Amino acid sequence: MSIQRATEKVLMVFSGRAHPELAQEVADDLKTTIVPTTAYDFANGELYVRFEESVRGSDAFVIQSHTAPINQWLMEHLLMVDALKRASAKRITVVLPFYGYARQDKKHRGREPISARLMADLFKTAGANRLMAVDLHTAQIQGFFDGPVDHLRAEPILSEYVYDKYGDRDLAVVSPDAGRIKVAEEWSRRLGGAPLAFIHKTRDVTRPNESVANRVVGDVKGRVCVLVDDMIDTAGTITKAADAIMAAGAAGVIIAATHAILSGPAVDRLQACGAIEVVVTNTLPIEADRHFDKLTVLSIAPLISSAIKEVFEDGSVTSLFDGLT
Repeated sequence: MSIQRATEKVLMVFSGRAHPELAQEVADDLKTTIVPTTAYDFANGELYVRFEESVRGSDAFVIQSHTAPINQWLMEHLLMVDALKRASAKRITVVLPFYGYARQDKKHRGREPISARLMADLFKTAGANRLMAVDLHTAQIQGFFDGPVDHLRAEPILSEYVYDKYGDRDLAVVSPDAGRIKVAEEWSRRLGGAPLAFIHKTRDVTRPNESVANRVVGDVKGRVCVLVDDMIDTAGTITKAADAIMAAGAAGVIIAATHAILSGPAVDRLQACGAIEVVVTNTLPIEADRHFDKLTVLSIAPLISSAIKEVFEDGSVTSLFDGLT
C-alpha cells in the first residue's frame, strides 16, 4: 500500500544583513514576512548563520546585495544557501539585486581569474538551484551558472521616471561606451525614439576605475541627454562622460544607473559634474551621508517581488518584460 500526500507549496523569504530594508520591501510586496535569522561575526571574522524556524520543503528565496564589505556579505550569502540545503529546503533561489564581481567576467590579460564565473560556481556548490539578478554587468554571466537564471531589468522603472519628468523636452540617449549601445537603443524606444549617441573612450586595463572620455559620437546639441549605465562606482567614468556631453553643446545631462555603489569620491564627483539629476535604484544600500540634492532613488522591490511571485507560481518572468527587446 502506497502513501499519498498532498502538500502545498510554501514560499519563504530570507535576508542577509547587507541590505535588510530592500528585503523587507520585497517581503511586504509579497505579503509575507522574512524568516527570523540569527547571524553574527566571531572575533576572528568568521560568520555564523542559523534560521529560527523549519524550512523543510520550502521554496526559499535568499536575498542579499553584495555591497561593501563585499567579501563578508558574499560569504554570508553562501552560508545561508548552505544552511538551507542542509535543512532540506525544496528549491533555493539566490536573489542578487547586485551580483558581486560581475565586472570580472572575462580575462583582459593572462593569469587573471574570471571571478564572475567563480561566484556562480560557489553558489551552485553551496546548493543554489536558481539565480535571480538585476542588470548584470554583461549578459554572458547568465551562462556561468549551471541552472536557471532570471535576468531582471531595471530600465523600465528608470525610463518611466525619466519620461514622466522630462518627456516634454528634446531628449537624446547617450551610452557611456560603444558596448552598451543595445541598452541605449531600448532606452531610445521607451523615450519616444530619442536619438542615440555614445562616448568614445579609452581605458587602461592596469588601472581600475579609470577611463578617458575622448569625444561624443552623435548629435546632442541643444538636447537634454540621458546618460545610461548599469553602475556608478567611483563615478569617474560617468562624470567625465557627462562633462564631455555638456562640452558638446547639450542642454543638460541626466545620469541614470541601476547600481549606486558610490565608492570613495563618487558623491563629490557627481555633485560637481554638469548633470542636473542622478537617478538610481536601491539595489544597494545608500547611507544617509551619501545622499545629495541631485540624487533620486527609485525602489527595485516591486520588480524583484513580481519576479519571485512568477517563479513561485511557475509563471513566466519573461512576461514582466514583454515588449522589451
